[in-house]
Amino acid sequence: MKLNHSVGIFFITVMAFVGCTKMIAADKSHNKLKKKVLNRAFSYLTAQSTNNLLSPKEPMEFFDFPLPTESIPCIYVDDSKTFQTIEGIGGALTDASAETFYKLPSDKQDEIMTAYFDKVKGIGYSLGRTHINSCDFSSESYAYTETPGDTSLERFSIKHDLKFRVPFIKKVIEKTGGDFKLYASPWSPPAWMKTNNDMLHGGKLKPEYYSAWANYYIKFFEEYKKQGVNFWGLTIQNEPLSAQPWESCLYSAEEERDLVRDYLGPKLIKSKFASTKLIIWDHNRNYMYPRSATLLDDPEAAKYVWGTGIHWYSGNQFGNEQTLHDAFPSKAILFTEGCLGSFNKDSISNWRYGEIYGESIINDFNNWTVGWTDWNILLDETGGPNHVKNFCYAPIIADTKSGQLQYMASFYYLGHFSKFVRPGAKRIVATTASDKLLTTAFVNPDGKIAVIVMNKSNESLEFNLCLNQKAVKLTSPAHSISTNIIP
Repeated sequence: MKLNHSVGIFFITVMAFVGCTKMIAADKSHNKLKKKVLNRAFSYLTAQSTNNLLSPKEPMEFFDFPLPTESIPCIYVDDSKTFQTIEGIGGALTDASAETFYKLPSDKQDEIMTAYFDKVKGIGYSLGRTHINSCDFSSESYAYTETPGDTSLERFSIKHDLKFRVPFIKKVIEKTGGDFKLYASPWSPPAWMKTNNDMLHGGKLKPEYYSAWANYYIKFFEEYKKQGVNFWGLTIQNEPLSAQPWESCLYSAEEERDLVRDYLGPKLIKSKFASTKLIIWDHNRNYMYPRSATLLDDPEAAKYVWGTGIHWYSGNQFGNEQTLHDAFPSKAILFTEGCLGSFNKDSISNWRYGEIYGESIINDFNNWTVGWTDWNILLDETGGPNHVKNFCYAPIIADTKSGQLQYMASFYYLGHFSKFVRPGAKRIVATTASDKLLTTAFVNPDGKIAVIVMNKSNESLEFNLCLNQKAVKLTSPAHSISTNIIP
């Protein structure tokens, strides 16, 4: 199936705005436990083999519904119980995304900015990730100082980033009015700091360079700040357990702990960037508990750590998120990377690629994740650029020869969360009576409740959305996702 962009973005641009203006004004405080006055629910639908792509539907009236029945499955919502607060939802602003962006005509650049970052006409991304030094999704491998022994960082320069990536990030900041949280991750220190003298193929940070590398993070923040770019967070190392053909660096849990406890944490807290959220692990769900526990069980390391970053490449070990939260409830969990590959231009329209996103996001949020970050927000017609040919998909694929954009199903599935679950929202109770319906729910800072319901089965399913002994009857088409707004 080929996604119809003209239908999808037109509905986002025009119809979603019209639908939103009809919503009833809500109580501004989502912490109050008084029951909402329920009149209507407003639904936005994305469904396979239809023109529904984040499309507003007719409002539905609530009716009295004191108890669930077995005849129709019930999605039961309880807004009197709240859980984690959401930091944001978004994607990565990489060299590859920036380079692709600037190969496009200005009208397509504007379209991308609106599609991703406009809260009304687009899907309102509020969270982003970028990289320190190069990563696989750069056109070449580079570091900000490649002079061996430059521990004073006298030759440190972000000149490479000033061509594409910094201007791209600044456009995002401008489009969001500065209401955008950005965090950074290194894939590798400079080659001369490592045991293998190579930014690629793993290797380790030499102990004698722990202090200089800690200063490197801070120098990166300083140089970006000069360009008007500020950072909300920092992860210690992208995927510290994987020696990859691209930029990578290995740390044991103890080495990561020592770097945080003895070098980076103390330096960061004494710098002008002391409020930066420090994120450990930044790798798969499978080993997130033992890796995090090594640091969080050490009080001197834990005091610097805001939370744990996770990826999805080991599979769906969602229960590990719950376990880590239960053991360390004061520490956050942030989804820092997920993408699909290997790239094949004939599979851009694969609907399943959207459902993989929806299934992960729902389960991650239901297991205490506070934010969700996709990988590259934009790639070219090859699934790159990528200097090691590690090509993959992005929600928007741009043909840099024709200037045309293709929107994957993942764009719309992500939009059902990023558009309607805003920073500061709190997760609330949402349970499902059907194995075929996945759900999660939030109350936003403006008081509006957003209930996401996903159906990846081959059949259309009716269900009652139930809240405070009232319900609204809805239908979840086969292979669909809906966001249902209760003002």
